Amino acid sequence: MKKKILFRGTGTALITPFTKSGDVDERALRRLVDFQITAGVEALLPTGTTGESVTLSDDEQIRVVEIVVNQTNGRVPVFAGAGSNSTNKAVSLALRVLDAGADGILSVAPYYNKPTQEGYFQHYAAIAEAIDAPIIVYNVPGRTASNIEAETTLRIAEEIPPVVGIKEASGNFGQIMEILRNRPKGFGVWSGDDAITLPLVSLGADGVVSVVSNEAPKLFSNMIRLALAGKFDQAAKLHYKLLPLMNINFVESNPIPVKAALAMMKMIEERYRLPMVPLSAKHRPMLKKILEELGLLD
Repeated sequence: MKKKILFRGTGTALITPFTKSGDVDERALRRLVDFQITAGVEALLPTGTTGESVTLSDDEQIRVVEIVVNQTNGRVPVFAGAGSNSTNKAVSLALRVLDAGADGILSVAPYYNKPTQEGYFQHYAAIAEAIDAPIIVYNVPGRTASNIEAETTLRIAEEIPPVVGIKEASGNFGQIMEILRNRPKGFGVWSGDDAITLPLVSLGADGVVSVVSNEAPKLFSNMIRLALAGKFDQAAKLHYKLLPLMNINFVESNPIPVKAALAMMKMIEERYRLPMVPLSAKHRPMLKKILEELGLLD
């Protein structure tokens, strides 16, 4: 498989809305898909961290992907979260989301069992051997408890053709720059942290897999397009306008604040699955104020 940049710009790490009874809210999910695409994002990534995938059953995860693919109807690519700390399960889930219509997968680094660097390589090699679709690696040490080092990412990029990029959420500029400097042609690098996307794009990153674009897809995707076009002064103005929202989105564990914000925007009901709980009262006034200042509330 020849590598190519899957998308340049903003891919939204889509939340999963729930009903009062705890089921996936399919109608709200379809509204969110249209909201994102109409606002100009370049890709959708359901069933990841922000989509609360770890509390979805496998069947629910597949259903979410089916809905997103159906509602997207080819307007933007869909890369579905399909990771696990069990390589066998990651393969099984990847096959199922691809059968549900996803264009590729986002595969989080195995969490909890803390593989060696060779373990990471073999994990992605096994997934690539089993599927015929592009794979985006997701490195997020704050969630997984260990880090895919730059040397390993570059080895994966060179030696495992179906792996076509990485969502880098280590926050380690030195590591990310090493990947950007030495990556093979066609290997995508996307920021996994909204607040540092602008400087990473200035260093050569291809865009972002974003949380804040759930709430402000038009403003944020415009900012990324300006940055990719080299219009950094204009992009910086939008960056600083959105920075308070980017920051408050992580005042409690993601996706708690972003779902609270979308509920304030009347896009979803504010429902979570344990162990996620509603946003605490002390953070709600500031979140509402920020949304009002951005013109995101009616």
